[in-house]
Amino acid sequence: MAKQGMNPGANQGGLSELWARLRFVLIAILVYRIGAHIPVPGINPDRLAAMFEQNQGTILAMFNMFSGGALERMSILALGIMPYISASIIMQLMTAVNPQLEQLKKEGEAGRRKISQYTRYGTVILATVQSFAMAVGLAGQGIAFSADLSFYFVAVVTLVSGAVFLMWLGEQVTEKGIGNGISIIIFAGIVAGLPGAIGQSFEAARQGDLNIIALLAIAVLAVATVAFVVFMERALRKIIIQYPRRQVGMKVMEGQNSHLPVKVNPAGVIPAIFASSLLLLPTTVSTFSGSQTGPVMSTILAYFGPGQPLYLAFFTAMIVCFAYF
Repeated sequence: MAKQGMNPGANQGGLSELWARLRFVLIAILVYRIGAHIPVPGINPDRLAAMFEQNQGTILAMFNMFSGGALERMSILALGIMPYISASIIMQLMTAVNPQLEQLKKEGEAGRRKISQYTRYGTVILATVQSFAMAVGLAGQGIAFSADLSFYFVAVVTLVSGAVFLMWLGEQVTEKGIGNGISIIIFAGIVAGLPGAIGQSFEAARQGDLNIIALLAIAVLAVATVAFVVFMERALRKIIIQYPRRQVGMKVMEGQNSHLPVKVNPAGVIPAIFASSLLLLPTTVSTFSGSQTGPVMSTILAYFGPGQPLYLAFFTAMIVCFAYF
C-alpha cells in the first residue's frame, strides 16, 4: 500500500521533468529559427538571391537545406552546425590513428571531456577558415556592399560567433533536453523548409502543373519513406551470448542465454552526407568557374552529373565505404 501511494507522486515528478525538457527543446528551436533570420551586416540581399538562383543543385543548396535557409539569407547562423560536425568527425578519425588521443578515450569521463574540449577548439578553427572563405567569396562576387577590411572583420566574427553559439546550443539541448542536440538542430533546419515545399506542391496541383494523383502518390511515398527510415534507424541485431553452467560454492548455476543489441545502422545519415558533398563538388566548381569550364571538367560533369549511372554507382560505393569506416 505504501508503494502504491508513492507511485502517483513519482509519475507526476517524471512528467514534470519530461515537460521541462520538452519546453527547453522547443525554446532552443525557437531561438535557432530566430537567429536564422538575422542577416550578416553589409550583405546585398538582391545579389545574394540571384546567386542562389544560379546555384540550384550544387553543394550550396545542400548546405542551405541543412542550415534551414540560413545560408540563403546569409544570416549570423549561416555556417550552421557543420563546423562542429566536421570537427567531431576529424577528432574521431584522429582518435583511431593517434595513440595519445586513443589513450585519452580510454580514460573514461575525464578523457571524453578533454576530447570534447579539443573538438570545440577545432570547431572554432574550422568556422574561422570557412567564414573567411565565405566572406572572400561574397566580396568577390559583388554581394557585399563594400569589400573592405571592416566587412571582412564583421563577417568573420559574426559567422564564427553564430557557429559557436549553435555548438553551445546543441550541447545544452543534449544535456537539458531530449535526444541529441545536434541532430535536433539539423532536423529543425530541414523541417523548416517543409511548409514551403508543401505549399508549392499544392500550388502546382491547383494550377494544373502537377496531377492530383501524382501529388497523392508523392505524399504516400514520403510517409512510407519516413516510416522505413525510422524502422531501419531503430532496428537492432541481437547477438546471442551464452553463459556456461558454473559452480559457485556448493551451488551449481545453470547456463543462461542473453543477447547484445547492436544497431543495424550505427553510422546514421553521415555517410550519405559525406558522399553527397564530395559528388556535388564538381558541379559547384563548374558553377563558380562559369564559362572557364575546360574539357576535363565538362567530361566529369557529363559522366558524374546527378542521376547519371556513374554518379549513382559512386554514390552507393562511397556510402558503403564511409559507413564501414
